[in-house]
Amino acid sequence: MNGAGGTGGVEEAVAAAFREEWGQVVATLIGVTGDWDLAEECAQDAFAQALDRWRRDGVPRRPGAWLTTTARRRALDVLRRRAVGAAKLREVAVLARDERAPDPYDPDDGDVVDDRLRLIFTCCHPALPIEARVALTLRTLAGLSTPEIARAFLVPEPTMAQRLVRAKRKIRNAGIPYRVPPAHLLPERTTGVLGVVYLLFNEGYAATSGADLVRANLCAEAVRLARVLARLMPDEPEVLGLLALLLLHHARRDTRADAAGELVTLEDQDRTAWERSEVDEGTALLENALRRGRPGPYQIQAAIAACHMTAPTAKDTDWADVAALYGELARLVPSAVVRLNRAVAVGMAEGPEAGLALVAELERSGELAEYHLLPATRADLLRRLDRTEEAAEAYGTALDLVENDAERRFLERRLAECLRAGAAPPEGGRRGTARPDGP
Repeated sequence: MNGAGGTGGVEEAVAAAFREEWGQVVATLIGVTGDWDLAEECAQDAFAQALDRWRRDGVPRRPGAWLTTTARRRALDVLRRRAVGAAKLREVAVLARDERAPDPYDPDDGDVVDDRLRLIFTCCHPALPIEARVALTLRTLAGLSTPEIARAFLVPEPTMAQRLVRAKRKIRNAGIPYRVPPAHLLPERTTGVLGVVYLLFNEGYAATSGADLVRANLCAEAVRLARVLARLMPDEPEVLGLLALLLLHHARRDTRADAAGELVTLEDQDRTAWERSEVDEGTALLENALRRGRPGPYQIQAAIAACHMTAPTAKDTDWADVAALYGELARLVPSAVVRLNRAVAVGMAEGPEAGLALVAELERSGELAEYHLLPATRADLLRRLDRTEEAAEAYGTALDLVENDAERRFLERRLAECLRAGAAPPEGGRRGTARPDGP
C-alpha cells in the first residue's frame, strides 16, 4: 500500500482510478457474470469502498486489481443471495473459483484477450442500432455519464437514458455473446467499433463539460484500442486510417492548453513540442491505408490532420487541400458538422467572406441551431474581417452554449478583444462555447 496522502490525496487517487480502471473493472465483471447492470452496480460499490478503505489502509500499489477484486467479491455476494436452483449456483461457483484481478492487456502479446475489446464487439453487435452500440460502449467501457453521452450525440438526456436501457435489454434477451467474433464476422462490426473508438477519443480530446479541456486518459484508451483493432484487422484501411487520425491529433496533446490550463489554438501552438514520433507513425499508417485504394471517412480525416501536422508553420498550411478534403468527406458523410468544418477551411483558403457564405447556409437550414461551433465559427470569421460589432454578438451567442470551462474562458477572451476594439456588449449578456482549436 502507498501512503494515503490525506483526504484530498485519496479522493484524487480514486478519481484517477475511475478514469483509468472503470472500463476494465466493468468489462471483467460482465465477462464473469453476464449481467451488465450488476457489473456497473458492483463497480460503483467498489469505488465507493475505495474512498473509505484507502483512507484507512493507504492507496494500493495496483488500484485496478484492488477494485476488480472488490467488485468481483461484491458480485459474488449478490449472486449468492439471488441463487436459486442449480444453474444460478453454477454461476456463483464460476465467479468464486478465481477472485484474482486479471492482468491488463499486454501489447506485446499476440493474443487479443482484452476484456474491453470483447466488450466493444459485444456492444457493436449488428442487432443493435448504431447509436445504441456507440452509446452503450461509452457508458460501460469509458464510464461516461448519461448526460455526457447525450451531449456527444446532441440528444436530450432522457432519450439517451432510454437508448441505453433498450440496448442492455436487447443484449440480454437476444443472448448476444460476449466475445471478439471470428474473422468472417468482423466486417459487419467494423463501422460500429470504429465509431466507438472515435467518439471515445473525441470526448477526451475536447471534453464536453468540466474544468479540463483534455481528458488524456480517454484519448490514451482510444489510441490503445485503435492499436488493438489495427492488429486484429491489419488489412482494413479504415482501421489504419482511424489509428492514424488519433495519433496525429494525440501528438499535440501537450500544446493544446498552456500551464494555466488555458486553451491554445492550433495556429498558436508550439509545433516543436508536438510528439514527432506519433506524427511520423500516423503519416506512415495513412500512406499504408491509402495505398489500398479504398479511401473512407477516417482516412480522409487523417489526411486533413496530416495537412496541419506536416506544415512547418500555421501559415504554411495548404488550406485549399484541406477544403478539398472536407468536400470529399462531406460527400461520404453528409453531415452539417462536416459542412461547418469545410466552411472554416474555405474561409481560410478563399477568404472569410467565402466562409461566412457557407456558415449562413447552415444557419438558414437550422440543422445546427443549438450547436456551439456554428456561432463560434461565424464569430471567428467576422473577427478576421475586423467586423468586431457582429463578431461580439456571435461570441455572445456561442457563450450561451458553453459546457467546457477552458473553452468558455477562451471565448470570453475573444469577446473581450472585440469590446476593447469598440464593439458593444452582446445583447442580453449572452454566454456560450465553441471548440476553436481548428478543424
